[in-house]
Amino acid sequence: MRLTLAMLALTATATAATATQTTQLRPDQVEFRELFKELVETNTAHSNGSCTLAAERMAARLKAAGYTDQELFLFSTPEAPKDGGLVATLQGTSKALKPMILLAHIDVVEARREDWVRDPFTFIEEDGNYYGRGVVDDKSMAAVWTDTLIRFKRDGFRPKRTIRMALTCGEETTGVFNGADWLTSNRKDLMDAAFVLNEGGGGLTDGKGRIVNQNLQVGEKTYRDFVLTTTNPGGHSSIPVRDNALYQMAEALLKVRDHQFPLMMSETTRTFFERAGPMRGGELGAAMVALAKNPEDKSAEAIVSTDRAYNSTLRTTCVATMQQGGHAENALPQSVTANVNCRIFPGVSASDVQDALTKAIDDPGVKIAPKIAAAPVAVPPPLDPKIVGPVEKLSAKYFPGVPVLPTMATGSTDAIYFGASKVPVYGVPGIWLDPDYNGIHGLDERIEIRSLMTGRDYLFDLVKTLASAK
Repeated sequence: MRLTLAMLALTATATAATATQTTQLRPDQVEFRELFKELVETNTAHSNGSCTLAAERMAARLKAAGYTDQELFLFSTPEAPKDGGLVATLQGTSKALKPMILLAHIDVVEARREDWVRDPFTFIEEDGNYYGRGVVDDKSMAAVWTDTLIRFKRDGFRPKRTIRMALTCGEETTGVFNGADWLTSNRKDLMDAAFVLNEGGGGLTDGKGRIVNQNLQVGEKTYRDFVLTTTNPGGHSSIPVRDNALYQMAEALLKVRDHQFPLMMSETTRTFFERAGPMRGGELGAAMVALAKNPEDKSAEAIVSTDRAYNSTLRTTCVATMQQGGHAENALPQSVTANVNCRIFPGVSASDVQDALTKAIDDPGVKIAPKIAAAPVAVPPPLDPKIVGPVEKLSAKYFPGVPVLPTMATGSTDAIYFGASKVPVYGVPGIWLDPDYNGIHGLDERIEIRSLMTGRDYLFDLVKTLASAK
């Protein structure tokens, strides 16, 4: 997950659920805790871990619950033997209904023991929370999906719609083997589906124990990096000239900073601003509602754009993130490169963004090239009532008084690999986080026990409901 959970922490004035802490577990929750613990303690960081081992361990649990070898597909490649994954299938009774897919990535962001208060790959319970790298992103979802299939098999549940679970690797590291990409390219027979349930949704608290909203992610931006390069003959630093590769790059990056991409809206973002505005209140809330009604309202756009999260929701954004240059302290630089990271609004091509950057910089001496030449474009799914309806109905049961907001992620997930086949992907609600996002991608990542267990029950019911519907 790359900052894909909600786009904001709303201060809700409506009745909100209370996220109190408790460690009192039911017997089935104790069993789930052991599955979760095993997954968290299996190091799946790209540098020194193994997704293949984690997938094998989850497959062993599914097999112990009654799944056959034919229903479990473990995969990896010779080029990336530790980046493997798992597809598990619970066959449905209907031949007319396309399968649904439960997607979760099992790789995690790097974590160094010396940086953490607690060992990142030791599952620790403390103060009503579970700690460990990946407890939120995304092993909570991977564990819930695995546990759900185990419970279905033990209960003898026969869904109408075939359920497939895909546990994949490579989501957290750009440029490495990605299991979701490999599956959608090489095993389309397994990935052909009516829809996918994924990370990216979830709830947020006000930081004081109250759940203020649940989010259904309906669409996300496309992640792209562009490399800017300036070159110069260089020379001795004792006789400087104005024509300097570092200065040229600095001027280019300031133009990137000052360039604002045009406002865009999708069905999801329009609905979000329409519903979230009254909850936000004040001048900003009123502007959100006004902009949802009329995207041409420049006054409203200016107000909404002052919020960094909302500004990113309204448009493509590009920002300088890295710069390297020069070859000696006493020499004029001969070459400078900079990385510009762009989060592209759904439906916009990377080439159009590159053209916009070229025009904004307006300097033929600054070369711009995509870091990765070929990559998929995010395709926004529809606000399908067959998905939204059950999501909202079950949310009202588990989180009474808490609104469900459709959101577009300003980050990105593995959902992007399903765009080419036009399979809609939804980031589901359930598990909630605090405004600090519980240390995701940072130090001492944690998940509230009550959040995990309540989310587990919610997602179990949601999968069962969607698998039973026509």
